[in-house]
Amino acid sequence: MIGFGRSAESGDRVPQGEKPSDFRLAFRTNQGARTRLERRLFGKRILFTNRTAWSTAEVVAAYRSQAGVESGFRQLKDPHVVSFSPLHQWTDQKIRVHVFYCVLALAVAHLMRRQAEQAQLPLSVRELLDQLAGIEETVLLYHDGGKGRPRAQRMLTDMNATQRTLADLFDIQRYAPTR
Repeated sequence: MIGFGRSAESGDRVPQGEKPSDFRLAFRTNQGARTRLERRLFGKRILFTNRTAWSTAEVVAAYRSQAGVESGFRQLKDPHVVSFSPLHQWTDQKIRVHVFYCVLALAVAHLMRRQAEQAQLPLSVRELLDQLAGIEETVLLYHDGGKGRPRAQRMLTDMNATQRTLADLFDIQRYAPTR
């Protein structure tokens, strides 16, 4: 609040303090008016759309799905999910192909997340991919000292309970090479 006093010479009201650093601002809140405003307006949204053929439920559903779309864009930028970068292509066609396979990879990851959720494993896409990345294959080579190629045995590393469930759910054994 800027205070006012009377000038000694003229008697006019002048601001106290000669420079802006001396000025002070004071305010108060009318709590009754704020409470009435909160009850009437806060917590409500007004949605404007040009989709006049949509029902109210469809407009609200489209608005609420916005968060999912924004999450997808964040995942496209996340280097631990489906990193869109670095982009090492310069021609339009190659950039389009790169964008296509990034979006395709994200769609597959979301389908896998949904399948895991239906199997009572509520994981985010990032958690799901981290769990799957922890499943590794080991190749053991046995050589009896004679002529010929050594015998190879492929096996998966030890898995925790979540990884075992995911391995069974996605049947990753069928992707293991047979030779």
